[in-house]
Amino acid sequence: STRVRSSAASDVYKRQKQGIINIFRNKWFSLASVATISACLFLFGLFYAVITNFQSIVKSAEEGVSVTIFFQPGTTEEQIMDIGSKIEARDEVSKIEYTSPQQAWEYYKENWIPEEFSDGFPDNPLENSASYAIYMKDISQQTALVDYLSSIPEIRTVNQSELAASTLTGVNALVAYVSAGIILILLLVSVFLISNTVSVGIAVRKEEIGIMKYIGATDAFVRLPFLLEGMILGVIGAAIPLICLFFLYNSAVEFILTKFNVLTGIVDFIPIWQIYEGLVPMGLGLGVGIGLLGSFFTTRKHLR
Repeated sequence: STRVRSSAASDVYKRQKQGIINIFRNKWFSLASVATISACLFLFGLFYAVITNFQSIVKSAEEGVSVTIFFQPGTTEEQIMDIGSKIEARDEVSKIEYTSPQQAWEYYKENWIPEEFSDGFPDNPLENSASYAIYMKDISQQTALVDYLSSIPEIRTVNQSELAASTLTGVNALVAYVSAGIILILLLVSVFLISNTVSVGIAVRKEEIGIMKYIGATDAFVRLPFLLEGMILGVIGAAIPLICLFFLYNSAVEFILTKFNVLTGIVDFIPIWQIYEGLVPMGLGLGVGIGLLGSFFTTRKHLR
């Protein structure tokens, strides 16, 4: 029993070693596989960087949209603070900003009333103008928040940005659908191309596979080196575009900010390390997955 297990382990090791040897033995096939995976993952990484930055811009725009509420005359400061605490505790609210009547009047005088006329207003005409500006985590939740605010008796006015909310919600949905569609297309193209390149490699070794099958080799035994090949080629094919994109992204951002100075301070590009936190594991996972899937389905077809 021990000899059988030892022999089986030795055979598996030899088949794994054979998979690595085959990479160098079939250099053109290996280069074609790596190039196929690299090209697809380069496009995926480029698309991911663009979409991530676009979503960040949309998110920043969402954070600037607020719902403003004003209170009924006679509402006490204590009631206003209590309502503010309840609003801030809601899940859809990211933060609230309180503006007292005095702050509102000072802002109004500073921005709208010439200094020589400000002394003509001894009392605060904005006495009942206490307000909260409420910012949301997700602009699509604005309707639910407005419905809740409208149900509070002490609130007399709720000002919302319906156009901004609907526009940003639509943009988010569009980006999500487009992203999913493009990613799916890239994955299907990648698996198709790697499958074709693996088919070439298997065709070259068709006689060898046939001999192994005739002497009783199992499908798993035959398939093992091809799966290992696919996995190794997938890692290499993913590493190349990840390295290229790292330098290309920084150069592109520097070029855009240099040539289009007007964007400085308006558009904040996401740092490369933040993009790579998600891109590296996804890229390597896709590379390995594409290599394995392409090898698995192709070997299964030929083994049949």
